[in-house]
Amino acid sequence: MTYPDIRELLPHGGAMVLLDRVLWADDEALCAEVAIRADSLFCDGAAVGAWVGVEYMAQAIAAHAGYLARLRGEPLKVGFLLGARRYEAQRPGFAVGSVLRVHMRRTLQGDNGLAAFDCRIEHIDGAAPACGVATATISVFKPDNAREFLRGSANGSE
Repeated sequence: MTYPDIRELLPHGGAMVLLDRVLWADDEALCAEVAIRADSLFCDGAAVGAWVGVEYMAQAIAAHAGYLARLRGEPLKVGFLLGARRYEAQRPGFAVGSVLRVHMRRTLQGDNGLAAFDCRIEHIDGAAPACGVATATISVFKPDNAREFLRGSANGSE
C-alpha cells in the first residue's frame, strides 16, 4: 500500500516535519521512518540528541491521527503532547547516517480526547536485525477545537 506524503498527515510545517515517511499504518498503529542527516533539525553535525526521540514519537502519533482523519475525509486536527513516561534511550544520540523506524500503538483512548501510546524507536542497519534504541509511553490530548481550547486556557476558564 502507498501512504500519503508525511507532510499531508502532520499539522506541522517546514523544518518542523522531522519524519520522512510512513511505512505502514492501521487503525491502532503506525510505523514511520527518519534518516538522520547532517542537516537534520537538532543535529550537532554528528548526531541528533536522543531527547529528540520523544518528538519523533509524538510526530508518529500525529501522523497516525492524520492518517485516520484522511480515511474519514476529515481535516487534520492539532493535538498536544502532554508527556512521556518511562522514556529510555539506549544511546545518547542518533548518529548521522542512521535510519530509524518509529513505531506507535494506541493503548488508551478516552472520549475526552486524552490518549496514550506505547512507542519505540529502532535503528535499522541493512546488515543486521533492527535494534531497539528508545521506548516510552506518550500521552496526548486532542481537543475537538484547538482554538477554543487555547482561548479558554488563556482566559483561565479551563
